[in-house]
Amino acid sequence: MLLHTEWVEHESPRGNINSYLAHPAAPGIPVPGIIVVQEVWGVDQHIRDVTDRFATAGYAALAPDLYSAGGGRPDELSFDRVEKAKTFLSSLPPDQWMSVLSDEDSRSRACAELPGDEGPKVSETLGALFGAGPRDSGDHVAALKSAVEFLRAHQCSVGKPVGSVGYCMGGALSALLACSNAAISGAVIYYGSSPGSDEVAKLTCPVRGFYGADDPRVVSTLPAFSASLSARGVDAELRIYPETPHAFFNDTRPTYRPAPARDAWARTLEFFANVLDPAATIGPEQLG
Repeated sequence: MLLHTEWVEHESPRGNINSYLAHPAAPGIPVPGIIVVQEVWGVDQHIRDVTDRFATAGYAALAPDLYSAGGGRPDELSFDRVEKAKTFLSSLPPDQWMSVLSDEDSRSRACAELPGDEGPKVSETLGALFGAGPRDSGDHVAALKSAVEFLRAHQCSVGKPVGSVGYCMGGALSALLACSNAAISGAVIYYGSSPGSDEVAKLTCPVRGFYGADDPRVVSTLPAFSASLSARGVDAELRIYPETPHAFFNDTRPTYRPAPARDAWARTLEFFANVLDPAATIGPEQLG
């Protein structure tokens, strides 16, 4: 399929924000919209690829770069530096990740192995990514709500419903966006932390969630989340894949698992096809 892709700038409560937009290139045919919410790494090549995949499936997909709001990315969160930090983290044994991310001394010692001035830069970037600022869900949800309004008004999807999907940090934000914004017609969560019952009480749209069983921090929140969804009467399905780690959908990371990723992708497309703009069909008996 021919796609139109571009970076667009639009308003948000935090100042202008840059977003990656992809949609079918056919002119004059508005299609449903999907907000694609980044992992902690930002709108990197993987998130742009996922956004293109949704566009190839017939949607207008918008991935807001949450680190660009109000004047662009700071140096420590530049695309190049984030990519180097991600590569460094992937080079470590997974059992070291949490100590490197949560403890400044451990991070500095690990990064000291890098050549030249790379160590301090990678350490600074990891500290910025996993500190309080980039994870300020209130600011991010406000920015995402403005992205929804931008997409709803854009000529590529004007008059069409909008859904949301997010990964890791973005999975949690996809859920919070749906809880705070009645304009979302369906939300998908990939291995994101669950919203609390107070947030779920405001949820008005269907939800699908995909998780790896070998992700105890996230899956430990699912029983309470499931109970809250049931009490609210939400159309929801939370699917947990056995022997599967966190970030199993990200095919640029060592945690990628093809079978769960393939299954989750097929179910995601089926979900959005049903809740955003289902195509009308007729039976064979109506032909002729």
